[in-house]
Amino acid sequence: MMRSMFSGVSGLRSHQTMMDVVGNNVANVNTPGYKASQVTFQETLTQTVRGAAPGSGVIGGTNPIQIGLGTQVSTVDGIFTQGTAQTTGRLTDLMIQGDGYFILGRGAERFYTRAGGFGFDSQGYLVNGTGLMAMGWNATGGVVDTSQALQAIRIPAGQVIPPEATTSVVLGGNLSVDAATGDTVRTSITVFDSLGTARELVLTFTRNGADWEVTGDLAGVGPVTIDTGGGSNVLTFTNGQLPAGTTMSVQVAVPDADPLDITVDLTSGNAPLVQFGGTSNLEVVSADGAAMGILQDVAIGSDGTITAQFSNGRTEIVGVIATATFVNPGGLNRVGESIFAATPNSGIAAIGQPGTGDRGTLIPGALEMSNVDLAREFTNLIIAQRGFQANSRVITASDEMLGDLVNIRR
Repeated sequence: MMRSMFSGVSGLRSHQTMMDVVGNNVANVNTPGYKASQVTFQETLTQTVRGAAPGSGVIGGTNPIQIGLGTQVSTVDGIFTQGTAQTTGRLTDLMIQGDGYFILGRGAERFYTRAGGFGFDSQGYLVNGTGLMAMGWNATGGVVDTSQALQAIRIPAGQVIPPEATTSVVLGGNLSVDAATGDTVRTSITVFDSLGTARELVLTFTRNGADWEVTGDLAGVGPVTIDTGGGSNVLTFTNGQLPAGTTMSVQVAVPDADPLDITVDLTSGNAPLVQFGGTSNLEVVSADGAAMGILQDVAIGSDGTITAQFSNGRTEIVGVIATATFVNPGGLNRVGESIFAATPNSGIAAIGQPGTGDRGTLIPGALEMSNVDLAREFTNLIIAQRGFQANSRVITASDEMLGDLVNIRR
């Protein structure tokens, strides 16, 4: 009777543990990145009353007589299935579609999570809600080396990129063959000096017989030097077209900045400069150069690439978010706040860029929700309750039997 009572007590403890696990799952049904757990029971030690015996030819063999001593919790395993996506619209909210974990740092410590609710702190670090830093690789000059050691992702507010002087322009359109000598066609091009100051470059094409003379003027500076080849400023068309690869050089000294030296390409692009009938029309196909740019926004790609958008219209890669996978995710240790720590049984973190190897890709503007299945949890809730109730009845019945035994003398 005492044995059955202790077995009932072990059943109560085990089912209480099951209830604790189910309760924690239900409590975290709306926790981003949460992975549900499940309990597995196993029997405890078994007392052997009589061992097995072989037959002797005169009498048959006998099986062992064993009485179990109750149950115990075998494992509490994590369920690492994919959770559903919830769109948030915040560009720094990230979800991993597939395998992998975000890497979080606190000094030299490393943690791992599926909860991708990030934001930037006052120093520009990408952090989660508890201040742990998202790890990856920062770019140098727009280039990221993912073979280097992990770094805390940082994009300082007010970050700037230096100005870029204009060095190349592609010009196209038509200089009418019907134009008379002395007729002019002008076009204006916005160029930038080495300090990022925007200046208007006006190019004037003047018909001179069968050719066109080119002159130029830079606003606030004055005339520029035009060279279409061999020190000449004249363009000669053959059958309405310029020789392939025709360019002209525009040079001018700029106060307080480096001299401008611009190559104007006249035969590249989809609309090269030609001389056909009709009206004259010049257009700038493309031009490089930019003013100083101030950081305005960032975008995160599915491969973890962080691209900064600047006020001058330029974009530049400033970092890459890293993710990690494990041979045995079930071996990770839950340390609270929806984060895990590696253990000897989880294996070493295989770190890399999202989308490479067996690492999943990122979904910006979304969070992975809990994978808790409420229908299953409510079923387990009933099972745990009934198991607890049944074991309590074993204890009650054993107590009554002991009471009857004590009362035999009466």
